[in-house]
Amino acid sequence: MQRVRLRYTKRGRLRFTSHRDFQRAFERALRRAEVPMAYSAGFTPHPKVSYANAAPTGTASEAEYLEIALAAPREVAWLRERLDESLPPGLDIVDAVEARTSGFAERLEASRWELRLEGVDPAEAERAAKVFLTTSSVEVSRETKKGIRTFDARAAVTALEAADAFASPSPSGGSDALASVPCAILRLVVRHLTPAVRPDDVLSGLRSVADLAPPVPAGVTRLAQGPLDERTGTVTDPFAPDRDAATAALPTAAGQQAAAAPEITGQ
Repeated sequence: MQRVRLRYTKRGRLRFTSHRDFQRAFERALRRAEVPMAYSAGFTPHPKVSYANAAPTGTASEAEYLEIALAAPREVAWLRERLDESLPPGLDIVDAVEARTSGFAERLEASRWELRLEGVDPAEAERAAKVFLTTSSVEVSRETKKGIRTFDARAAVTALEAADAFASPSPSGGSDALASVPCAILRLVVRHLTPAVRPDDVLSGLRSVADLAPPVPAGVTRLAQGPLDERTGTVTDPFAPDRDAATAALPTAAGQQAAAAPEITGQ
């Protein structure tokens, strides 16, 4: 049984699709692309698809992951292309590797996020980020299935920085069209802890400790997720071990083919 790991995106209006909506769209794409899926046993067989750490509804993402199991082997590049063509624009399959290692879900240790704060001055966002980082504990509360839960949002944040964004045109138009609305960008790295700390939890923490309150909801995009490099604080590629394993297997396969080839002697 061949296993293939895929990275996909949620862009534009498709960021509002729920995880269940994506599951339905992806299973339709599997049928449309005629992927030879392996199925579970039992009275209600379903295709063997494993989803890992999906982003919240309404959040855009450049780094969502899943794994599929095939009943018959296929070329990974062909599979990625066929599935990408079978999904609507915005849900894009952007990378694929053959699964050659175990423990993939455990590699997704952290996410790198970008928050676009319309109406917030970049200098104010930078001040708030510094206050947040110098605060030892930032407690926030969130409604869960088990009721209101309070946890420390600061403990999960390993990096937080502010950056300028291109100014947006004034929404009033007319003579004010030349005016612009300030816009700040926050980029942060968040560990995947239990309970999970989401970008909106960090925004709640910024509001409570630094009085940062964007006038409109933030535009949230997950830029990456994967292993956390403790030395640099960056999020690295979770497919790297599979790529390394594939590269290491090439000389072995070439050696086996050479050994199996019949020796040709001179006349």
